[in-house]
Amino acid sequence: MGNNLHQAGVKLLKQLGRHAEVVMDVYLAGSIAENNDNAAIVDKLRKADILYRPEAEQELRLKRSVRALLEEALKDERNRQIDANVGSSIATIKTLASHYKEARHAVDYAASEAYLADLSEHVYSFAEGLRYSIRVLWSRINNEFGYVGTISAKIRENELAQSQVTELLNGLEMVQFDELANIAGDIRELRKLLVTRLQETLSDCTQELSVVQGRLLELLGRFRQIQGRTRLLKGWLLYTDQHPDYTPDNHVAHKQVPILFNQADRLLSPAHADVFNPGHEHDLLQLVTQIKSISRQQLIAPVREHDVALSLAQTEDFDIPDNPLKLDVDEYFCAVIDSGIRQSALQYHQQQQLQWDAESWLYQVICGFEGLPEEHRQFFELEPIGELHPYFNGNFIIKDVELWLA
Repeated sequence: MGNNLHQAGVKLLKQLGRHAEVVMDVYLAGSIAENNDNAAIVDKLRKADILYRPEAEQELRLKRSVRALLEEALKDERNRQIDANVGSSIATIKTLASHYKEARHAVDYAASEAYLADLSEHVYSFAEGLRYSIRVLWSRINNEFGYVGTISAKIRENELAQSQVTELLNGLEMVQFDELANIAGDIRELRKLLVTRLQETLSDCTQELSVVQGRLLELLGRFRQIQGRTRLLKGWLLYTDQHPDYTPDNHVAHKQVPILFNQADRLLSPAHADVFNPGHEHDLLQLVTQIKSISRQQLIAPVREHDVALSLAQTEDFDIPDNPLKLDVDEYFCAVIDSGIRQSALQYHQQQQLQWDAESWLYQVICGFEGLPEEHRQFFELEPIGELHPYFNGNFIIKDVELWLA
């Protein structure tokens, strides 16, 4: 079986190599017409299943497998086909793993080795297929869908690529590694293929597909912006064709300039000195050197010896007497402390028959409260008593204050 398969493969590759020009002509043109010049070559390629005829009256075309081989080898940008059927590949891998376990349990080493080789090929092919799909997507992104000529076609290609990325991500989410781990069991070869290899591949591909999806959305936004501006320009040209006598208004003379025409940037941007920029160090040093020094010694008139007589005798001590109004306020605070009850400032002023004006007394009481240290002020509470101004909002007229212990 293996020898026959080897001979068939060698024969197929020889046919491809011997008739490479015809195969590439069909690949580039899409089809080939059978005539007297190439009848013998075409007949050999048909017998080798390299060419086929879709319908009776149609021209000959390349088999899909041969075209896929050439597209992958040549990295043809026209290839936009991505295999997003992850579920079918995972089901095949599970089936082959079950065959391998059964053959191993039956001590059939030849069958188990064959199934293991087939399983390894499917796992590696599945990983390579995912990476190939990502490479195709990146090639389409890097040239911004350059194989199509219009913005609408680029948007459709972008939406197709987004749908393919979504299908790939949805397919990768269906892979259950706990199920694969149960299938592998304690068999080292299966755990290496089904758990380690697949998990690394799916993790890398999922992250890269997320980056691809973000880049596709960015491109879609750019294409839609270009499309919108193109439509606006086409609409403007159509309007001028239908109205040849149209003349634009003097928008500069208007108070409110439309946003469409108000696109100019500011002539002068906000600026400030950056003292942390080493490039400005020389300029800043020059500015500092231009600052004139202010000498206060020149403002003081020199004292001559014959003007003032100096005496080294001991000077008399003197005290600055306290303000009597402040002393009365201190007595008021002490009276509140002694009584421990709420007391009005004006009532205390009338009871003590103080000589100060009522307004000055209230001002001094408030200033005395505000002037207390923080650790002393927290023991008192001061509440102004008054009414709002009848005409001016926000003005409060204080007629009295009350002080009590907090």
